[in-house]
Amino acid sequence: MTDSAPPRISDLARSHGPGGVAPAAVRDYLSGLNPEQRDAVETTEGPVLVLAGAGTGKTRVLTTRLAHILATGRAKPWELLAVTFTNKAAREMRERITHLIGPSAEGLRWLGTFHSVAAQILRRHAELVGLKSTFTILDTDDQERVCKQLLEAANLDTKRWTPRSLSGLIDHWKNRGWTPDKLPPSEDFANGKGHGLYAAYQARLASLNACDFGDLLLHNLTILSKHADIAEEYRRRFRYILVDEYQDTNVAQYLWLRLLTSSTGNVCCVGDDDQSIYGWRGAEVDNILRFERDFPGAKVIRLERNYRSTHHILGAASGLIAANKGRLGKTLWTEETSGDKVRVRGVWDGEAEARLIADEIETARKQGVAYKDMAVLVRASFQMRAFEERFVMLAVPYTVIGGPRFFERAEIRDAHAYLRLILSEDDDLAFERIVNVPKRGIGDTSVQKVLQIARENGVSAMTAVRALLGSDELQARTRTALSNFVRDIDRWREFANTSTQWELTETVLEESGYTDMQKADRATGQTRLDNLKELTQSMQAFDGLTAYLEHVSLVMDLDRGESADSVQIMTLHGAKGLEFPLVFLPGWEEGVFPSQRSIDEKGEKGLEEERRLAYVGVTRAKADARISFAANRLVYGRWTSQLPSRFVDELPIDHVEAQSDTGYYGASGGMKEAKSRWDEMPTFGSGYSSPGWKRAQSFTAAKAPAARPARHTLIEGDGRLVATADPKAGSGWTRGDRVFHQKFGYGKVRVIEGNKLVVDFEKAGEKKVIDTFVEKA
Repeated sequence: MTDSAPPRISDLARSHGPGGVAPAAVRDYLSGLNPEQRDAVETTEGPVLVLAGAGTGKTRVLTTRLAHILATGRAKPWELLAVTFTNKAAREMRERITHLIGPSAEGLRWLGTFHSVAAQILRRHAELVGLKSTFTILDTDDQERVCKQLLEAANLDTKRWTPRSLSGLIDHWKNRGWTPDKLPPSEDFANGKGHGLYAAYQARLASLNACDFGDLLLHNLTILSKHADIAEEYRRRFRYILVDEYQDTNVAQYLWLRLLTSSTGNVCCVGDDDQSIYGWRGAEVDNILRFERDFPGAKVIRLERNYRSTHHILGAASGLIAANKGRLGKTLWTEETSGDKVRVRGVWDGEAEARLIADEIETARKQGVAYKDMAVLVRASFQMRAFEERFVMLAVPYTVIGGPRFFERAEIRDAHAYLRLILSEDDDLAFERIVNVPKRGIGDTSVQKVLQIARENGVSAMTAVRALLGSDELQARTRTALSNFVRDIDRWREFANTSTQWELTETVLEESGYTDMQKADRATGQTRLDNLKELTQSMQAFDGLTAYLEHVSLVMDLDRGESADSVQIMTLHGAKGLEFPLVFLPGWEEGVFPSQRSIDEKGEKGLEEERRLAYVGVTRAKADARISFAANRLVYGRWTSQLPSRFVDELPIDHVEAQSDTGYYGASGGMKEAKSRWDEMPTFGSGYSSPGWKRAQSFTAAKAPAARPARHTLIEGDGRLVATADPKAGSGWTRGDRVFHQKFGYGKVRVIEGNKLVVDFEKAGEKKVIDTFVEKA
């Protein structure tokens, strides 16, 4: 038998099609795909919806599908349209495809974000919407500057109708695909002036040969809908369309994709309806839910095999999300059967929650888990403060993802500057920060003049201001504004002598106009107000204003630079797409999570998005997920009981391990079987008589079966004042009293705060308990 002839050099060097990939390489890139993933890659013709659950290999499917289309010669790189939501995702996709098929991926000129691709189209046809191809794209600051000019021209109060709020509203209108002439009458701003301001804004941008980010898509819609020949040109060009994160598309993006989809319908959308969590910024989960109606005959492929999390984590997440009605349905599974159950812990209060999580992080670190492999995911940024302070105290390195640390936030620094100036007139840095915040008509030039005179005379800025008020060195209007400012500071300093530090802070923020300034900001104002509310509540743990400010200074001083190995703290919205071996999910309480505001504003739709957010949080965990909630929160000096989140009750008991601090359940001090907390209406708090709460209750009642099967053990809290720090609420105890607790045994009373006791138990150590849980020994 003779040996076969050696391969010819020309054969080895021969081109293998547009992708430049040899048949063996094709087999390589398809190897390792599970059956559903391979189906999603190889089903290239017609409309396809890939429902990709968390951790199911979505990105691999997308990139491999693109590579497969190119490698099999179905299209050339410039005939593919692939859109993502972030530049990072687009960059990673291009890198992966290049790794699979080589340099041909560089020809993917239409792979990018929605806005970057839309900008390319707009450059080519700018004259059709009154622009030149050299148009500029305005950033947020420029947009707000234009809005301010328009508001002033319309003689509107820019403190009440802020440029930021107008800019945000215009962006919302553009995300809905509304041009000024199509704006519904129900959409308004400044008592009927919204339509006119929007039209003037667009005209102003056109005169500047500029557009904002919203215009990139909006102008595309105008061009493609009014010029059928151009739309047809792009439909012929884009033989295949791929869309990432389809559940997060807004109306404008949806309309844009429909206009570009060819008659062949070769469109593949990848997404997860259970992870649609950006409704607050315009995302429409209905876009993915109606895909089969939009594209009759579409093939739906479900990716349900999870490669990230354990069996119990997936079971808990699946059971939770099953309560949503608006979903296409899928069940995640894994071959990984080991792993701990999801832990649910009820703790005494927010301080105990922060202490518990910090201690467990330290324990995990000693067991070999890196800090960077642990994350604390909160519903809102104001929840971060307690954890940041605890981590600083224990020297646990941490990084806040997606924003500044709590005490570095602008609104917190502003509040502290007011307090510092009230405490000390010599604090010129505090003076400079807040003398014109909110706007008082004191310009930068005047402020610098005051500071210069202060330095020249060796006095504080406040002393210099008092002297300047009697001179003509400043304009009359500036002197009046400074006089009012000095009078306010003096009044607040007097008030500080007879009030608590949190009452002082609330008064300053209200009387200075700072609160109203945030309320007028529809974009981020509410978040800032929530942070300020958290600030005032955190002050209640200190003896006075001086002690509090010293604490803040120490925290800021101890706060070290970010470490490569640090615990990650972020909001649940910011955690999407990330994964960590150990995830802590604190604050699962009614009104916090689900957000009461979300329920009030959107009813059942808002509740379902909150539940999807909880699902996203749980599925960030690879090996260990720990949920916690507090029985009590300190609100304006009073301890009030908190209701556990309804999401806690919706977790399947088979995948959950429940634990609780003694004192949450009543005098028995232990676990007890109970019907669902949500079978009855809470009886306290105006927030629970809101329309949103009533809608949620009606929905729960409507879908409930006539006879509810026995539920699993859950944590129950009464809607009443269980404890108070008010000294007037004395309970007959004195320091040194010997007491007995059913679980903790014997101990002595060390501190009395109303009917809340701090007891030093002989065996259990120091514990906080309500007096009804102990008896005199």
